[in-house]
Amino acid sequence: MNKYKKLAMNTGIFAIGTFGSKILVFLLTRLYTANFSPDESGTKSLLFTTALFLQPIFTFALQEYLIRFGLDKDYDKRRVFTTSAVMTTAGMILMAFVVPFLGLIPDFINGYTILLTVYVITSSLRMLCQQFVRSLDKVKLFSADGILATLTFFVFNILFIAVFHMGVKGFMLATICSDFLSAAFLFIMGGIKKYSGIQYFDKDLARKMLRFAVPLIPTIVMWTITSLSDRIFLTKMHSDYHELGKAAAGIYETANVVPGLISMVSTIFFQAWNMSAITENDSADRNKFYSRVYAAYESMMFMGSAGLILLVKFITLILVDDSKFKAYSDVYLYVPILVVAVVFMCFDQFLGSIYSATKHPKNSFWTAFVACAVNIPMNYFLIPEWGIQGAAFATFLSYIICYGARMIDARYYVPFRFDIVKTVVNTVALLIMSVLVIGAPKLYMLWMVLLFALIMFINYRAIIDTAKKLLKR
Repeated sequence: MNKYKKLAMNTGIFAIGTFGSKILVFLLTRLYTANFSPDESGTKSLLFTTALFLQPIFTFALQEYLIRFGLDKDYDKRRVFTTSAVMTTAGMILMAFVVPFLGLIPDFINGYTILLTVYVITSSLRMLCQQFVRSLDKVKLFSADGILATLTFFVFNILFIAVFHMGVKGFMLATICSDFLSAAFLFIMGGIKKYSGIQYFDKDLARKMLRFAVPLIPTIVMWTITSLSDRIFLTKMHSDYHELGKAAAGIYETANVVPGLISMVSTIFFQAWNMSAITENDSADRNKFYSRVYAAYESMMFMGSAGLILLVKFITLILVDDSKFKAYSDVYLYVPILVVAVVFMCFDQFLGSIYSATKHPKNSFWTAFVACAVNIPMNYFLIPEWGIQGAAFATFLSYIICYGARMIDARYYVPFRFDIVKTVVNTVALLIMSVLVIGAPKLYMLWMVLLFALIMFINYRAIIDTAKKLLKR
């Protein structure tokens, strides 16, 4: 099977296992907004982002090194899995001693220390099994697990939040139970037991994994800090013009749900693309492969985001229940800028795959550092003046600057072609649409439709051309 068809097939399989099930998760937003006050949504967001911060540190960037070494034919998969499992276990033990100290920070994770620890442990176990199954090229099993995990997560959320009214603790328990069942399912159905055994632990391989992963840990942490800083600034800062605090952080978290639809589509593609980028790194026509795939990917992201911004009020109305807490009624105002920000986050992720495939993790770090270095001061200056919108714009600035840095740097290793003029026109059109949603001037929907049509016209050709090339092959 050629590389294009394999990428398309894997993307399709991941889509089957992800798209329908993830829609259920997005629909849970109505459950959360109906049962959580904006303050509680802020607490939920802070716990979730803290878990994302802790996981790469104490798993030593498991998600990066396991798939990289697992797909490499030069390494015994038994040694890869067992060594990864030992490293993850050691990290989880270390984390169990560290997390209680976070509970000493005022208004941070008070009352959630044990749940947060168990949350990270079960999430890491699931990630260990997930990434290894992918490295075995068992994408159908990976996809089936996505469906199962989402269904159990949905059921446990209904049970713990709607039935038992356990609030944020119910959300944490739902995630823990779902992740544990997912890990058990993958371990059994993937036949992972035959790859595990302490005799397969390889110290030399562990050193190689750590040398590869250590530069990636601060990279992942930088991205998490970029996300976490938004919530912390919104929670802790004072403004003479806008109401800030946990409620503002909760509104911001809810606004991020709609851009998550773009991120979901990107994740489906990226799961397949990351495998192709690694396995095709040494192919003769690698640069042309990247050029064609990126052109179609970029067009898909811009077209999808334009559609989301055009329909933002309608989509938000479906996903958010503001009948009990009226503060949620303005969520749609903060979505458009976040949509554009997420588009560039997805581009950053695509370019980051070059560093992983070519084994240049240090470059991934410094480009992520640029994003973090922009985001934190921008939050400090913009949030007091613009409130929640300031956090959204700071996020956009950090991602687009990182995009610029990576587009220059990553193409040194894989010099694929891209159209800078098309990128600029698309971005400007999306930003104008965002301003129209926020300001709502007269006849703004007419201008929105015209800009949407412009983006469709600019981008449809890349999708069609790629589809034709795929069918010809």
